[in-house]
Amino acid sequence: MDSPILLLLALLVALVQCFPDDYHSHNSTRHHDYCVLGAGPAGLQMGHFLSKSQRDYIILERNSGPGSFFNIYPRHRKLISINKIYTGRRNREFNLRHDWNSLLSDRPDLLLQRVSRELYPDADSFPRYLSMYVKELGLKVQYGVDIGKIRASESESPRGRGYILTDQHGLDYTCRVLLVSTGLWDPQKVQFEGSDLVEGYESIPVDPEEYKDQAVLILGKGNSAFETAQSILGRASRIHLYSPSPVRLAWQTHYVGDLRAVNNELLDTYQLKSLDGLVEGGLEDIAIVRNGEDEKKRSGRKKKCRSSGKEKRGKLFLTLAELLDSSDGKNSSKVTATNLPVYHNDNFSLRQPYDRVIRCLGFRFNFSIFDGSARPPSSEGARGRLPGVTAWYEGRGTPDLFVLGTAAHSRDYRSSAGGFIHGFRYTVRAVHRVLELRYHNNSWPAIKLSISQLQSWLLRRVNEASGPYQMFGVLGDIILLRGSHCEYLEEFPLQALPQFSSLSGHQLSKHGLLVLVLQYGLNRTDSLGPGRAESEWTRAWRSNFLHPVLYYYDKLPTKRDMRHRPVGWPLPRPKAVHHMIEDFLTEWDGPISHSQPLRRFLEHCLHTDLRAFYAESCFRFSLTNRKPPLFCRQGYLRKHGVVRNSQLWQHAHEAGLMLGGQDSASPDTDPAFPDYLTRAGASVSSAINLDF
Repeated sequence: MDSPILLLLALLVALVQCFPDDYHSHNSTRHHDYCVLGAGPAGLQMGHFLSKSQRDYIILERNSGPGSFFNIYPRHRKLISINKIYTGRRNREFNLRHDWNSLLSDRPDLLLQRVSRELYPDADSFPRYLSMYVKELGLKVQYGVDIGKIRASESESPRGRGYILTDQHGLDYTCRVLLVSTGLWDPQKVQFEGSDLVEGYESIPVDPEEYKDQAVLILGKGNSAFETAQSILGRASRIHLYSPSPVRLAWQTHYVGDLRAVNNELLDTYQLKSLDGLVEGGLEDIAIVRNGEDEKKRSGRKKKCRSSGKEKRGKLFLTLAELLDSSDGKNSSKVTATNLPVYHNDNFSLRQPYDRVIRCLGFRFNFSIFDGSARPPSSEGARGRLPGVTAWYEGRGTPDLFVLGTAAHSRDYRSSAGGFIHGFRYTVRAVHRVLELRYHNNSWPAIKLSISQLQSWLLRRVNEASGPYQMFGVLGDIILLRGSHCEYLEEFPLQALPQFSSLSGHQLSKHGLLVLVLQYGLNRTDSLGPGRAESEWTRAWRSNFLHPVLYYYDKLPTKRDMRHRPVGWPLPRPKAVHHMIEDFLTEWDGPISHSQPLRRFLEHCLHTDLRAFYAESCFRFSLTNRKPPLFCRQGYLRKHGVVRNSQLWQHAHEAGLMLGGQDSASPDTDPAFPDYLTRAGASVSSAINLDF
């Protein structure tokens, strides 16, 4: 009995030895169509869309829960993203204009307000919200996976080359498409002499008492710098902020990444001359040193400080590197009076010593985990802190690798909200639509509208839609004109317009297209001064605040057109352009100022009468005109506008007033009219009676 068993074991051993050498490594590899790297808000947002479309995906997160960045930052635990709960409106899409933290989903109650009711929530509430988001949507997240190396697959398949991700245990994950949503968490540093004496924003103590009666120099003038300054304002004796650029206020630049009012109390103490201040100067040319006297005193007290368990800090001076005797960066004990700027200029702004110097220069993308085959290039803007991506957020030179969220902000750095949750939740959705066409042959979602309904749909979008409102100048609605009807595509990346057909799956017709964009004006004015806004609709093109703009093209712009567009324009010069006058309430529904000019512009582009009429007027036109207005042909004569009056309909039909064939079809049988338009009623396309 033993002999057959031994023989069987011998055969099994031989069989195992016959497997290729890479069998075990191959067997430990996990494959998915989509790998999402990072379970922050961008990664989870993409996870929702992939889950909804039933794709094979996995979200890999190195920490034990989602949104781990927010467990640490902001250091002083107050978000500056708006969580406005009460808007006076029940429209969910409109309310997202004023909810800067919630992610998109099909659940109307899956919002941050379930966790926090504060206008500026505590930072700890955001990871709790993300955990709730993951749980309620059932997203596939694998925690504790620290990816240390990413490389492109060496063997290309018909489906693409793919990527290999290796974690801390040597386990490989392979994927057809890599979606990088790691955010920015590597502190931005500048090397200069004495930079080792500088504390980082990521590690400073957050207890204000630690700064009691101390003079503090902060390198940087962004929100992290002002957040830090504001937290110690009541304890520090003196706070100075130093950076190359003057402070930029978000309410002046319309860029939410600039200094927010919630953090700018130091501006008061500066301008009212209460010891604090702002100074401009280069960072690469400075040096932070301790003078010799302080160093000797510090060394003489060394034993005493050690016995007390607390070392007293020496005084730090800001000087210029060119004034130092040597350039080894370790000359703090050799500093003399001649090495300090005050010796050469007794009115030097930063001549007084400091107890602390703190670096608050923001964060950069971590390129180190990518090898040469998978590494996206550094961006041309944003001082190279971000990866360079295409207009559809695919890494330049790294096909099938897409960058999501804050890391993709190079496309709209300092010009829109793509680096923030309320902006990138929409760019992530745009990327998912690109993926659906490229890998699954599903075209960009489009709504088919009758031309007579176009104006009402445009007015609805400019008054409700959150995507173009938040991603102004970056995402826009595309209207493909098809004669008597049009196709409406929402939130397409404007800079990708030359590649529209290949990214959307829709073709342009000879009738051209319209592009709806929300944008700020180019006229730089005092944001709080008189004359800061236009109110006369005939001067709408001079609007300064956020307002809708329609561009009409008879053909798609080319790449060259995009490169040579006018400075500050999101798009090249069109055949025709229409600005809707800015509105104090951001409600573009005025019959004279908004609706009528919009209708006239559409009529000019479409060569069609788009006036709306009451049923009685259409009845009269049908009796007296061989070709009634378009609204009557597509509305009244198809039973729109004749409200539940079958006798009148029968009478008109018998009298030969109804056109034959397809034109006589009821809205229930005409696929060109979606149900929601029928219910909404075409008469809303004009806010006033323009029957003349």
